[in-house]
Amino acid sequence: MLLSMTGFGQAHRETDHYAATVELRSLNSKTLDLSLRLPRFLQAHELEIRQQITKALLRGKVNFSFDYTRAASAAGPAAPINREALTAAFAELKAVAETLGVPAGEETLLAALRLPGVVMTTADVPPTDQAAEPTWVELQPLLTQALAAMQQFRHDEGQTLQREILGYIATIRQQLAAVELHDPQRIEHVRQRLQAHLAELVQHEQFNAARFEQEVLYYIEKLDIAEEKVRLAAHLDYFELAIQQPDEAVGKKLAFLAQEIGREINTIGSKANDAVVQHLVVGMKEELEKVKEQLNNIL
Repeated sequence: MLLSMTGFGQAHRETDHYAATVELRSLNSKTLDLSLRLPRFLQAHELEIRQQITKALLRGKVNFSFDYTRAASAAGPAAPINREALTAAFAELKAVAETLGVPAGEETLLAALRLPGVVMTTADVPPTDQAAEPTWVELQPLLTQALAAMQQFRHDEGQTLQREILGYIATIRQQLAAVELHDPQRIEHVRQRLQAHLAELVQHEQFNAARFEQEVLYYIEKLDIAEEKVRLAAHLDYFELAIQQPDEAVGKKLAFLAQEIGREINTIGSKANDAVVQHLVVGMKEELEKVKEQLNNIL
């Protein structure tokens, strides 16, 4: 069972006092690269949050954000107006306006409202009027929900990748079967070439039968790909078996198997000495590169 390193998870809660949204996003990474964005009142719990995410996600470049806003009704009473200060300021501005021959109206009142001490700031509101922030115990389930959504996303994406990878492996197996089917013809061509060379060499006056036998054995052994075909088929079988296992970190095992598959394919290509087999080997290499590319996305 494959899990993709790419994922997204979100959880949201809204009450009469606040709205909170947790988001998790992850991309590919060889290790866990975690960045957090927390509101100030939760920064004391950063280590606990990191540990929970690390235990759940294992690998990936992960961005965690916690957006928190207080409801307007929870922000305490509106900043009150100092009526005495406003009356005095308006009277003063009105007197100045009359002195200058300027009519005093709504604009004068607005100017008075902007003067210091007329409207109390939020800092002037007593702390007892402010609603207390929620505790981490109350908010922690949001992280659990977001992690669960992230894991489901990774699972679904992993199943899609698994189907694609198994399709590439099936194509390699088909091409290996084509190599197996063509191999008797390849061997016959090799035999004909050897027979032609043998007929030419035995007539040579410096012909050395013992040396020739050694060369023929070396040549035949170098062209034999039977063991490579068997090993490649075995690696493909094991790959298909391993990809089905319920291992959360199977990506490294599959990457190693892909290397072994590539080694056998390369050896078949170097030993075959046949155009048809070489073309099939090129096709197998193309499919294997697709497998390796997708394995970079696997946990």
